[in-house]
Amino acid sequence: MEEKKLDINSIIGFILIFGILMYMLWQNQPTPEELEAQEKAKQEQVEAENKVKELDQTKVTTAEDYAVGSDVDSLQLIKLNNKLGAFAYSALNSSNEETIVESDLLALKFSNKGGYLSEVKLKNFVDYDSVPIYLIKNNNALFNISFGTTDSRILNTKDLPFQPTVTKNGDVTVVSMKLKVSESKFLEYRYEVKEGDYMMDFTIRSQGLNDVINSSQAINLDWDLKGYRHAKSISYENRYTDTHYEYEGGKDDYTGARDADEEIEDVTWIGYKQHFFTSVLLTDKPFKTAHIKTENLVENEAIDTVYTKQFEAKIPLELQGGELNLPMDWYFGPSDFKVLNAYNRNLDEIVPFGWGIFGWINRYVFMPLFGFLGGFMPYGIAIVVMTILVKILLSFVQYKQFLSQAKMKILKPELDEIREKHKNNKMKAQQETMALQTKAGASPMAGCLPALIQLPVFYALFQFFPSAFDLRQKSFLWANDLSSYDVIANLPFRIPFYGNHVSLFPILASIAIFFYMRLTTGQQMSSQPQQEGMPDMAKMMKYMMYFSPIMMLFFFNNYASGLSLYYFISNLISIGIILVIKNYILDEDKIHAQIQEKKKQPKKQNRFQQKMAEMMEQAEKQKQAQQKRK
Repeated sequence: MEEKKLDINSIIGFILIFGILMYMLWQNQPTPEELEAQEKAKQEQVEAENKVKELDQTKVTTAEDYAVGSDVDSLQLIKLNNKLGAFAYSALNSSNEETIVESDLLALKFSNKGGYLSEVKLKNFVDYDSVPIYLIKNNNALFNISFGTTDSRILNTKDLPFQPTVTKNGDVTVVSMKLKVSESKFLEYRYEVKEGDYMMDFTIRSQGLNDVINSSQAINLDWDLKGYRHAKSISYENRYTDTHYEYEGGKDDYTGARDADEEIEDVTWIGYKQHFFTSVLLTDKPFKTAHIKTENLVENEAIDTVYTKQFEAKIPLELQGGELNLPMDWYFGPSDFKVLNAYNRNLDEIVPFGWGIFGWINRYVFMPLFGFLGGFMPYGIAIVVMTILVKILLSFVQYKQFLSQAKMKILKPELDEIREKHKNNKMKAQQETMALQTKAGASPMAGCLPALIQLPVFYALFQFFPSAFDLRQKSFLWANDLSSYDVIANLPFRIPFYGNHVSLFPILASIAIFFYMRLTTGQQMSSQPQQEGMPDMAKMMKYMMYFSPIMMLFFFNNYASGLSLYYFISNLISIGIILVIKNYILDEDKIHAQIQEKKKQPKKQNRFQQKMAEMMEQAEKQKQAQQKRK
């Protein structure tokens, strides 16, 4: 085989090929302009990547970038100008999507059409069915400002496009939603979302719109909300769902569970309370007037419902120098007394602890006590311990009441004798009865006063347990949630006023009430002297002994199991206290001897007793004089 050698012609060929390749590479080399464009593109890519990282770190994202300054078809511009007038600029540079912001407590969505909050999720809470708590979602809320323009049109911000801007300043995320006429003329909603806070700053302001907004026409702010159902018992939740508001000066009020349609004045905040969760709009400068409306949306409590009540508020706004400038705040969070009270803006009045002395007892006695006990023991045990402490504190009251009944029982034969002796002269019988009771140191009023002392405590606790946020979704024994009813059996049918389930705590409480009333009613009846109408009174008290437990059973079957637990333990302790007093403390023979000793001693009457004795004596003399004249 012939060996091939590298000759001069081959070398020249390789040189020519290399030269051609080098020429082609030189021809494809980018120009300085192209190199600059490539460098700019690389820089923009790096900036975009850094921005994504920054947004991830601050938990802020936007639905899409806004193409400000993009080319727009002339016909499109004409159509938008005809529709929106001056605000067409904002429409061309915005989107119909949403802006998403999160803090450690709230997950928020802002609608770029309308600039309002379109979704509010409380991240740390779920409802009775383990679904996250949403105060706003799926168009259940409306926030709108309606105003007239200088070219005789009425505009609603809910229909207009806003341009969002999201910035981060430490622990504060600022969301600016601007409805623009131009870069220097706009209406802005500014939200400041803070870490660890259910309250966000909210400002409505305008700039350069004094030649756009018609100041002679009404400017109205509309805030509507349909409250989502969050609790297992619809009727129980609806009972504590209403509108609250505060007047300038700190006086608060509420609509109650009923439907309402009211005009209010000088309002500093309006709150839509949904039992354990609340939405509040607060203002630094009071609204001069506002029209509020509440409507019940539950037509049939036997049927599951999505919403509980419809809330509406219409608030007239005022211009300042032809512009809007309204510093306000939003609160979206739990109806927790401790959380609301920390803001020092009277928001704790949303929690229905009761008025007057009842609210005072709850705020300064039961709330601190229950908070202390719940800090180191299960909440069910905390209820039991608090009930024991309350009953021990009031045991001296029960002792005084039972002692008074025992004295009246001992005096009963003598009192019956007086009434029989003067059966034809009731005035004389009353005089001698009062004289005997005064000498013996026994009086029916002595038994009534201890019972009256217990009433404020009884009513305060009745208000406390349904309002205690700490009980929400806390379990005890067979009850899964102490803030709702417990269930030991589901019924295939619904009993009117009772429901379609059986709760055990109300049954136990009803049984305890029956035996307690049996003890106290028997003691009370045996201590009362015989008089006209007494058989009817005895019959009525006997009926009450059976009727009260049945009423308790029906009324509390849909109530918070924590409240039924309290009544069960409370009545058990009361039965125990009465049995101890009756069998081990009170000695009727000793009491009888003391009464006889007191009857021998001269009894000094107080002013009231003296006045009553004088009046009765004077009435007796007048009666005798009339009889003589006849």
